[in-house]
Amino acid sequence: MMTVGIEKMRFATSNLYLDMTDLAHARGEDPNKYLLGIGQTEQAVVPPSQDAVTLAANAAEQLLTKQERAEIAEIIVATESGVDHSKSVAIYVQRLLELNRYARAIELKQACYSGTFGLMQARDYVSLHPDKKVLVIATDIARYGLNTSGEVTQGAGAVAMLVSANPQIAVINDDSQFMTADIMDFWRPVDHDKALVDGKYSANVYRDFFKEVWQRYQDTTGLTLTDFDAMVFHLPFTKMGLKALRDVLPETDEAHAASLLAAFEASRVYSKRVGNLYTGSLYLSLLSLLANDTQLRGGQRIGMFSYGSGAEGEFFSLTLAPTFKAGLDVLGMEKLLDQRQQLSVPAYEELFEGALWGSADQKAQSKQDPAHFVLTGVQNQQRQYRRQTRD
Repeated sequence: MMTVGIEKMRFATSNLYLDMTDLAHARGEDPNKYLLGIGQTEQAVVPPSQDAVTLAANAAEQLLTKQERAEIAEIIVATESGVDHSKSVAIYVQRLLELNRYARAIELKQACYSGTFGLMQARDYVSLHPDKKVLVIATDIARYGLNTSGEVTQGAGAVAMLVSANPQIAVINDDSQFMTADIMDFWRPVDHDKALVDGKYSANVYRDFFKEVWQRYQDTTGLTLTDFDAMVFHLPFTKMGLKALRDVLPETDEAHAASLLAAFEASRVYSKRVGNLYTGSLYLSLLSLLANDTQLRGGQRIGMFSYGSGAEGEFFSLTLAPTFKAGLDVLGMEKLLDQRQQLSVPAYEELFEGALWGSADQKAQSKQDPAHFVLTGVQNQQRQYRRQTRD
């Protein structure tokens, strides 16, 4: 029997980070407010030489063999950090990675949710065309501004997923339940480069959405919490997912609750060190779970809660393949995070204010950026990208 799901996953982020203890001291806060109350220890900092396009390309490049580049029939990029109101990030990625010329390329937007819609679209396409593959990338840079309430939840990165028939990581089950409501908990007007958010309200809406779609999922499928070996959450900050999980733990026994909590801790290892990825946060959580939970086995069911402010939520499940570890690069992921350069708060603030914004001619210093793909600047109102080779 043919199944469809995630074949491989890879992640890319900046080579720079900020320690949350340093940020807390600079902002006159108790470090435990950030480390424990928010659940973040480090935050990716993006230099002007990186944007949603380069992060997406750097993540996807790690995935693809020459044959797979030719087999890709669709390139789906989910982001709320797009670089153009008209042209999709996916088309830039198609050129930079030299992907199949005869592939569709599209960009999706709905706050942090659209990566999930892209994954579902990919599953449905491959179900009809099992000889094809779809590249799904969730790429974002979370910006709230210096000295704002959301500053501690910034971050950046991209998760790339290859969707195929008979996948080696996980089957995407056809059991989704979703809901939508017009809610102003988070938004970014077209003339803003930073998000606006009602933080406490948004956190409450997130939990309300989770409880409602989770109940609807149980009513529709007949499954309960005891049928799940792990629950993975969109993590704008890691404490939020923990609160949502605790809301439903009374539905199971003490031993199973402890197991789910342990799985959650594994799922937030990477997010604590990177920060908010918007569209990619749920899938960085999944990547972290698969890499760090030693109790996972093929055939187990993983619950997935996707949320995007504004607001849209979805709950669905994955079934792990026995070969799921083969689709990951755990050592590469650890190396990526461990070899980053720590910034001082003043250096971080300078880079934050130096982000390329607008269409005026400008240059980005990319010589110190070790990434394969970099943004070199804007010329004639066009963003300029380059592939670098490193010795």
